[in-house]
Amino acid sequence: MQVILLERVAKLGQMGEVVRVKDGYARNFLLPQGKAMRANDANIAKFETQKAQLEARNLETKAEAGKLAETLNGQTFVVIRSASDGGALYGSVTTRDVADAATEGGFSLDKRQVILNAPIKDLGIHAVTVRLHPEVDAQISVNVARSPEEAELQASGKSIQELAAEAEAAAEFEISELFDDIGGAAQEE
Repeated sequence: MQVILLERVAKLGQMGEVVRVKDGYARNFLLPQGKAMRANDANIAKFETQKAQLEARNLETKAEAGKLAETLNGQTFVVIRSASDGGALYGSVTTRDVADAATEGGFSLDKRQVILNAPIKDLGIHAVTVRLHPEVDAQISVNVARSPEEAELQASGKSIQELAAEAEAAAEFEISELFDDIGGAAQEE
């Protein structure tokens, strides 16, 4: 099926282009979402009359998204989850979790705007892309931790594995000191 794109669609084309797509993709996604309309003579003529309006509306929404991207870029949001001692999460952090954390932080995001390259399945700070407009993206950080205190430690630059290694080394040192004291006492007798 041939459709006229009413806005930029990733991996498909720019606004105003006539492209050929599979019938199901057009019927189930592009047409209901208002991203395209069927390419026939009547719709092409209708699009040409509305082209200036559509371009103006697109520029407005792109400008608004650009302003939001400036404030959103570099923001860090904390997500608290339970995890093993090794730092592996029991489950994963989803796009909905990231959107909810951003909403709690004062930004109105939808889960469909959050783009995860891979599921977040371990503790730490992860970079996440937010698509505010088909042409505007923002980068945020998601700090996944077991507690707010742990999130602060991660934000200061220490990883959970480093903290666990330090705690283990301190415990081993205390044990060796204890055995040295016991060994020294046995030798004195």
